[in-house]
Amino acid sequence: MDEATIFCLTYSVTPVLKDAVESGKINLTAIVNTHHHWDHAGGNSKILSEFSKLKLPVIGGKDCERVTRTPKHEETFKIGQNISVKALHTPCHTQDSICWLMEDGDERVVFTGDTLFIGGGFIEKYPSNPGTDCTTGCGRFFEGTPAEMHTALNKTLAALPDDTKVYPGHEYTKQNVKFLTTVLQTEPVKKLQAFAENNQQTQGKFTIGDEKASDPKLLSIEYNVFMRVDDPTVQKATAKTDPVDVMGKLREMKNNM
Repeated sequence: MDEATIFCLTYSVTPVLKDAVESGKINLTAIVNTHHHWDHAGGNSKILSEFSKLKLPVIGGKDCERVTRTPKHEETFKIGQNISVKALHTPCHTQDSICWLMEDGDERVVFTGDTLFIGGGFIEKYPSNPGTDCTTGCGRFFEGTPAEMHTALNKTLAALPDDTKVYPGHEYTKQNVKFLTTVLQTEPVKKLQAFAENNQQTQGKFTIGDEKASDPKLLSIEYNVFMRVDDPTVQKATAKTDPVDVMGKLREMKNNM
């Protein structure tokens, strides 16, 4: 992946970004946002002002700060010469949520914002500001429904190739895996917990295949309870069987943890 052609931006990176651009380490061509919450798109105006000569497009959901382009669901475009980008609309956490599948040759990654996180735990770090609610598993349903999140996770994102590396919008796996262990006690979950304990960063270390099961009977590779709504163990923990009802109950359990 040619990382020099794109930078994922938030409100606090401008000084670092400026040094990287001026030193020639990156070729800044666009601002790309996953949704409109301030910790994901709140720095757009400042960055546009700092790099006004570059005339950067702001690519993101319709409610993102200073947005200039909102691609349609599954619309593709190029960033730089090599990176192919596909917009995957995943409304629920916010109605303008978009996950970005990026491919460069045989390498592919997906930037999931606050839609998909690693595993299944939960922490509400800043309860007074809904834009900063972060989870491993999935984000809160601030502007959507369990049915929408079920579609986002188990239809849209689950359809990606298993080797797609996942880059969530926040890194809280170490704390958040605690919720996962209240629902599942399996060897893969224990390995995930150990990995989070021993690594500060988990972004890009896990794939879509790790989050879901290619075969519902092969549960050993799956970490994310929100992508296991058909699993009898998860259904038993929620006392629900309908996938959408399981999704809603899991979110309720996490909210109350």
